[in-house]
Amino acid sequence: MKLEYIVGLIVILFAAQFFYGAAANPDSEFGGADGAAGDFVSENFGYEPFTPWFQKYLFEPPGGETESLLFALQAAFGAIVIGYTFGYYKGKGQSNK
Repeated sequence: MKLEYIVGLIVILFAAQFFYGAAANPDSEFGGADGAAGDFVSENFGYEPFTPWFQKYLFEPPGGETESLLFALQAAFGAIVIGYTFGYYKGKGQSNK
């Protein structure tokens, strides 16, 4: 039980560090292949992306690093859930033998 609290505290401190860094540098930019491809198509072919009506209600992170952090946290959370599920059913199967 104590290990879970320590790991949780480390995760919270790690996330707080990134959120603080993103707030301190709101103009930070992290570009990837998706952004470069979109810019290329817009500049060379005159394509304007569709903007849905609910776009103004969505949360937009202050910088690219924050968006990357949220994506990484989402992936980590999903990996934890999947790993726990597999471990649970494997342990349950071994205990029934």
